[in-house]
Amino acid sequence: MTDLDTLATEAYVYGFPLVFNLEQVVRYATTGVGGNPQAPFNSFSHARTLATAADTFVSINNDTVYSMAQLDLGVGPVRLSVPASDRYYVLQFVDAWTNNFAYIGTRGTGNDAGEFLLVPPAWEGDAGGLTVVRVPTRVASIVGRWSCAGADDLPAVHALQDALVLAPLDADAVAAGVPAVGSQGDDALDFWEKYRVWSQAFPPAPRDEGLQASFAPLDLTGDAPVGAGSAEQQAALRAGAQAGPAVLAKAMAAAAEGGAPGAWSVTLHVFDYNLDFFEVGAKDDPAWKTTDPKVRIVERAVAAKAGLWGNHGYEAAYVMTFTDADGQPLTGEHDYELRLSPPPPVGAFWSVTMYSLPEFYLVANEIDRYSVGDRTPGIVTDADGGLTMRICRTRPSDPDAAANWLPAPEGAFRPILRMYMPGDAVLDGTYAPPPIARLGS
Repeated sequence: MTDLDTLATEAYVYGFPLVFNLEQVVRYATTGVGGNPQAPFNSFSHARTLATAADTFVSINNDTVYSMAQLDLGVGPVRLSVPASDRYYVLQFVDAWTNNFAYIGTRGTGNDAGEFLLVPPAWEGDAGGLTVVRVPTRVASIVGRWSCAGADDLPAVHALQDALVLAPLDADAVAAGVPAVGSQGDDALDFWEKYRVWSQAFPPAPRDEGLQASFAPLDLTGDAPVGAGSAEQQAALRAGAQAGPAVLAKAMAAAAEGGAPGAWSVTLHVFDYNLDFFEVGAKDDPAWKTTDPKVRIVERAVAAKAGLWGNHGYEAAYVMTFTDADGQPLTGEHDYELRLSPPPPVGAFWSVTMYSLPEFYLVANEIDRYSVGDRTPGIVTDADGGLTMRICRTRPSDPDAAANWLPAPEGAFRPILRMYMPGDAVLDGTYAPPPIARLGS
C-alpha cells in the first residue's frame, strides 16, 4: 500500500460519517424512508406507524414512532414549537458530521410545551424570549421519537406529532439543501466527490480542520472534481474506498470482542465523539467525551455505520451482542433463550430488537413482531418478575414461549437491548444482561 493509499484509507474513515449521513438526509428530503414520507427542508415528516421490515434504515427502532426533520439554516432562524407531552419523547439534534448537539424532550427539557429558536452558528439577534439552539452546520437533522404502546396508542401519538411545528422566520426564504454532486464514473469516485463537495459545504469542528486539510495530496480539498485528478490520485482513492470499509468492519468486530463468551457489548460511549457543540439537553461533561483523536474519528465512523442517529448513552443506552453464551455466532439455524431477571432498570422503557446482518435491518416475520420489551402486549413474566425471551426463526409450540417470542432471520443476526433514560445501574455498569443461551444440541 502506497503512502497515498494509506492517506486515502484515513480519509475514508474520517469522511464516511459525513457522506453516509447526508445521503440519508437527501433520502428524507426527496423520497422519504420507509414509514416517513418525503418532506422538504425545515418541515417535519411523520411516520404514522411503528417501524417494520419495510423501513430499510440502519438499526431503526420499533419502540417509538418517528418524527423527522431536515434543517437548512441557510434560510435563517427557524422557530420550533413543541407540545406538552403525556409520554416519553426525545427530539435529538444531529449535525452534518453526526454530532449529537442538543436534546429536547422528557429527559433534556421536560414534558411541558416549549418554544425554541434554531439559529445558524454565527447568528446574532433578538430571540424574543425563545430558547436558542445553535446549529453547528447549515444542514442538520432532528430525529424525533415518541413512545408508543401499540396500534391503539397511535391516535394520541398522531395528535402530538401534528402539534410539532417548524416555521422559518423568513417565510419566503428558499432552502438550498445538500449540494448536488455530479457522477465521476464509478461508485468509489462518486463517494469521494460527495466527500469533497460536502466537506467544504459543511465545515467540520475547528479541531478537525487540520486533519481535513491533510488530504490535499488526494485532491480532496480543492475545486476540481476527483475525476479530474491524476491516475495516481484516483488509484489511491479507489484503494482507500476498498480498504476503509475493512477498517470499520475490524473496529466493529473488536468492539464486540472481549469479556466472557456471549457478553453484551456495552456501547454507552460510542456517540461521545462530539467535543465542541453543546446546546440544550446535551451534557458538556468529560464523562461523555472521547478525547483521543484517533479513537474518536474511528468511533464516529463505526457509530454511523452500525447505528446512524443513535442517542448518547445518557438518553438511551444501546447494548448488543453477536454471540451466544458459548461464544458462537448467533444465527437462525438455532433456537435461543434470554432471561432478563431483574429487568433492565430504566426511567422510561426497554426492549430487545432483532436485526439481520450485515445490513442491521429489522427482520420480516409472520407475526410482524420486531422487538420484545416491557410494553409488549401479552408477554408472560416469570414468578420473580423477570422475563424469559425465546429467540428463534419459527414460532415456539409452548404457549409461554410463543408469547415471549422474538422472531429471528434464517441467517446471522444481532439483537440490540435499548434502555431509554437508563438508570444509574446501567450507566455505572452495575447492571449487565446475561448471555443468550443456545437451546438443544
